[in-house]
Amino acid sequence: MRAAKRWVITLFTALAISMLGTESLAMAEPSYAEWGRVAVLEAKKKYDADITDYKHIGRKPVKDHIYEEQFKLIVKKPSKEFGVYVSVQFNEDTGELLDIKYKEAAE
Repeated sequence: MRAAKRWVITLFTALAISMLGTESLAMAEPSYAEWGRVAVLEAKKKYDADITDYKHIGRKPVKDHIYEEQFKLIVKKPSKEFGVYVSVQFNEDTGELLDIKYKEAAE
């Protein structure tokens, strides 16, 4: 009986520790999240429409400390829905936004 009690306590302890680890991982934002928010907000203003979804395509270096995050957004207007590729260029050291480019996806 005593061994079963230890086993149950060990099981619950392991479960609690694993849940804490999972929770902290779920709370961590990906590195592109800030630039994704910028892409969504700026596209929303540019197209005067709702953004219903976005996908991070990737990051590429432009030159020293300058990077570009690329996203595909879904823009929804009352009359149509279409994709837009948004490239956000920034200085990684200072966090300064340098440029935003838009390209509508071919249908």
